[in-house]
Amino acid sequence: MIRKLALVTSALAIAFSSSMVSAKVSEAEAAKLGDTLTPLGGDKSANADGSIPAWTGGITAPPAGFKTGDFHPDPFADDKPLFTITSKNYKEYDAYLSEGQKKLFETYPDTYKMPVYQTRRTASNPEFVYEATKRNATRAELVEGGNGIKNAAIGVPFPIPQNGVEAIWNHILRYRGDAIARNGGQASPTASGDYNVIGFDEVLYVKYSEKDATPEALLEENILMKFKQKITSPARLAGTALLVHETMDQVREPRQAWTYNTGQRRVRRAPNIAYDAPGTASDGLRTTDDFDMFNGAPDRYTWELKGKKEMYVAYNNYKLHSDNAKYEDILKPGHINPDLTRFEKHRVWVVEANLKPEFRHVYQKRVFFIDEDSWQVQVADMYDNRGELYRVAVAHGINYYEVPTHWSTLDVYHDLNSRRYLALGLDNEDKVYDFTIKPEDNEFTPQALRREGIR
Repeated sequence: MIRKLALVTSALAIAFSSSMVSAKVSEAEAAKLGDTLTPLGGDKSANADGSIPAWTGGITAPPAGFKTGDFHPDPFADDKPLFTITSKNYKEYDAYLSEGQKKLFETYPDTYKMPVYQTRRTASNPEFVYEATKRNATRAELVEGGNGIKNAAIGVPFPIPQNGVEAIWNHILRYRGDAIARNGGQASPTASGDYNVIGFDEVLYVKYSEKDATPEALLEENILMKFKQKITSPARLAGTALLVHETMDQVREPRQAWTYNTGQRRVRRAPNIAYDAPGTASDGLRTTDDFDMFNGAPDRYTWELKGKKEMYVAYNNYKLHSDNAKYEDILKPGHINPDLTRFEKHRVWVVEANLKPEFRHVYQKRVFFIDEDSWQVQVADMYDNRGELYRVAVAHGINYYEVPTHWSTLDVYHDLNSRRYLALGLDNEDKVYDFTIKPEDNEFTPQALRREGIR
């Protein structure tokens, strides 16, 4: 019988307050980073029964023979599942699953399963990110209402979070390199399993994460990151493009967005590219702020830091990432192929977001489960306005050796009502993420967007 695990509360959670007041931690608290805590604020020690080992630095160098541009070989290819969770036994593991994960077993009782492997705490970042995180701990603050940050750069802004909104900002600003090109796409199979892949070329330029970034320069420019996306296929959508500038202080200036439509051959401001507007070519299976599990302004919700729990999450999914896995191998009716997935037990922060009464959104409540070692949202449970589970999002991550960073290789959004899903980040038959690009600011203007769309 699996022992029930209560949420392990944090002494710094201030009674799990949903307040947006940010309190910088003391030098004494910050000194725990890299000592009893990991450099990003996770518990460095193993758990009580040793099923979660101590963090010893994660993967800090590529394996022999790896070169930039390769798909990342599996360092744990010889591992075998310890056990498999299915619809027949999932209640035995109730304490280690989210409500959304449990619902997936109930929705697909004959096919959905979670192969559980030995836990490998592989998450890591460069040393300069750890140093910046420690500096941030004693100076970073939220701006009014939690709708932005100040006095932080490069590293996680709030490694010892005081409240839920600080924790979600850690996810938004977790280090993934300072510029990334992604080629690949997404697919939303029908209930019978038929699908078409929507191709994308994307570039993410994270000004916040540049090695020489300073809080003062970021505040002056008021830009955290810039994102450009162009649809490459099918032909009827090819050329449609999106540009987003994400601001540091969203009270001073909210997100700026533009779209280019090939039919109109015009660039237009797009203030609706936010919140619950449907995601690009997603067949209505995710919202704009679902992208990357959560992005954008947190102002429509109250945020509560519930504490930590141990949980089975998708981790070290190198088999799913491999160029040996073809799209037809991955995309199956109802959900992706579970034989290509890997789940491990990790500690996660639990953050609950509830819609404020004065705002509207298709999600009344969202519960995020955030990896303590990387600040990646691993699972998100979304509830509709009736309080019923609506969608469940799962991030399947790996360590990208060359950065290094733990980041999702595939995000899967399950819509429980339609019994369909969106698989976002498919690149197995394309090129792996490119972290070596050096973009310029003039590539992220409305004029550049129009040029990109015409090509």
